[in-house]
Order: sequence, then C-alpha cells, then structure tokens
Amino acid sequence: MAYDEELADRIRAEVQDVGTVTEMRMFGGLAFLVGGHMAVAASDRGLLLRVPPDRTEELAARPHTDRSVMPGRTMKGWLRVEPGGIGSDEDLSRWVDIGVQYASSLPPK
Repeated sequence: MAYDEELADRIRAEVQDVGTVTEMRMFGGLAFLVGGHMAVAASDRGLLLRVPPDRTEELAARPHTDRSVMPGRTMKGWLRVEPGGIGSDEDLSRWVDIGVQYASSLPPK
C-alpha cells in the first residue's frame, strides 16, 4: 500500500529539529521513529499517531480523529487522523508534537 508522499514531506519538515528521527516503512505507510519508537506515520488515509494511552479517548473525540484499529482490535494509544484533520500546517504540527513527545518519553530501544 502506498503512502501520501506529500504528507511524509510535511512530517519531515515538522521533525527536522527533533534530533535523531529514523524513517521506516511500516503499517502500510512511512513511520517516523524517535528513540526507536514510532511517533507518527504517513499513510494513504492520513496520519497514524502514537499517543499516551491515557489520552486516547480525549484525543479521539477531536474532529476527523478516531482510535486506530489494527488486526481487528481497537488499539489504546494509537489514533488515525483523517486528511481533514491535518489540512493546515498548524493542525499537523499539533498532532506531530503529541506523537513526538510521547515517543520521546519512552525508554530508548
């Protein structure tokens, strides 16, 4: 499955000053990892985002956002943000910051 290359470029611009960020194809998209942990990924359906599990419901209640479903299970700590929720650079930046902050809080792999 292809991912949205324009979205990947926008994410690259957002994480350029984060430090060591690696890119890896996973979950049908292009993931951006911080400390070996996925923070955010570009897909063909928008953004896949890792968030603090205890904030899943709060963040999933925002427009164009839902809990991510992986192999038939709704996953706590993972969100899908549709293109309508990341149309502006400001919107994308807010989401990327959440993913990067959470991934940065985890012990390095």
